[in-house]
Amino acid sequence: MPELKALKARQVLDSRGRPTVEVEAIASTGAVGRAIVPSGASTGRHEALELRDAADPRYGGLGVGRAVGNVTRKIAPAVLGMDLFDQAGIDAKLIALDGTPNKTQLGANALLGVSLAVAHAAAAARGQELFVYLNRLWRDRDHGPGAWPVPLEPTLPVPMVNMISGGLHAGRNLDIQDVLIIPVGATKFSEALEMIVALYRATGSVLKQRGFESALVGDEGGYGPRLRDNEQAFEIVVDAIRASGFEPARDMALAVDVASSHFYDSSSKTYLLTAGGERALDSGGMIDLLAGWLERYPIISIEDGLAEDDWDGWASLTERFGSSVQLIGDDLFATQVARVRQGIEHKAANAVLIKANQVGTLSETLDTLRLSRLHGFGTVVSARSGETEDTTIADLAVATAAGQIKIGSVARSERLAKYNRLLRIEEALGPEACFAGRSAIDERPVRAGRSPEG
Repeated sequence: MPELKALKARQVLDSRGRPTVEVEAIASTGAVGRAIVPSGASTGRHEALELRDAADPRYGGLGVGRAVGNVTRKIAPAVLGMDLFDQAGIDAKLIALDGTPNKTQLGANALLGVSLAVAHAAAAARGQELFVYLNRLWRDRDHGPGAWPVPLEPTLPVPMVNMISGGLHAGRNLDIQDVLIIPVGATKFSEALEMIVALYRATGSVLKQRGFESALVGDEGGYGPRLRDNEQAFEIVVDAIRASGFEPARDMALAVDVASSHFYDSSSKTYLLTAGGERALDSGGMIDLLAGWLERYPIISIEDGLAEDDWDGWASLTERFGSSVQLIGDDLFATQVARVRQGIEHKAANAVLIKANQVGTLSETLDTLRLSRLHGFGTVVSARSGETEDTTIADLAVATAAGQIKIGSVARSERLAKYNRLLRIEEALGPEACFAGRSAIDERPVRAGRSPEG
């Protein structure tokens, strides 16, 4: 068996010009794997720690020199010589070496860089595409017995794509973070991408016709206009759907990332909205606001509709809409197995956003995917605000048949790299390639935590 022979690490820049960690893993066979760790702007407080050089003035205190040093000086001596194909063993060593619940000792960015680079090197050593190797790891996990069947065949995900951005992604021009579209009428990934590009262009045209900014974009490529209020973003995208020749709901549906933790005041337990006039809403009021949007617009997915620790509110939201709408927990779950277990117990949400850097290793990410699918939760593999040319998440989404992927819009090269990777995977899988389509959203339990028998 090939061994892990060497690790290299360096500081590189992400799509926002901020430093991040790149790691190279070199096998005893000479095979090389490389991974670059993403970084979030809208981060929840339950995420694993991203270690930065706060005391160093270079890059405004955002450097990752300490994390890079941890890879070469602390992690490498502990893992070199290990079986390259023992991903679980290497990741377990990383977790033990850090020894903290949220990776505060070595940094999740250091650990994840190593974990993903090892997977890339292992795939290279086998002469396999990354998604093929990751699918092997996925199949090797114990997926039963569970209440819901776990899909094992590599499957191209349906994309969920930013059209208009607000919140922390676009200078807080809106309360909500993103209005997205899902090409539910597509029958294959390449068709879905073509539909998305057409709609993105149409959205820009509608904005321009109405006198709004149609050139500047947010961190993830969505348009960032200053609109009247949150609802105007929905109105514009629905008009763009029709202008593109598509039928709302039939061909294109809407999704919204509310990111409500970022305007939640924990002291008063209220949601403080400012777009279109200042309002303070309790959990019930926030649920009613979301209900109004669901009535007026073809929304089939809501992400972080309530704050990350508003468990009672989440339970009420799921009881009310869990049978008809995908309710995604991002900040709520932070890709943590323990948080997903809480969601199962509270019957809170029915889908999980998957971000590997929220937890810190590939194996822990697979654990969260597995637990989510065993209990009937939908899964959405997601990029972050700070991305690079690294395309690992495309392979991960296919390999685990996650069903959905959230990369960002179709306007920035760090996003397009991942869409283009999915096009190559579609080609590699051939004309019979599985595509999740709308079923990835529709086929889920009526309520989180229920078994098929009810």
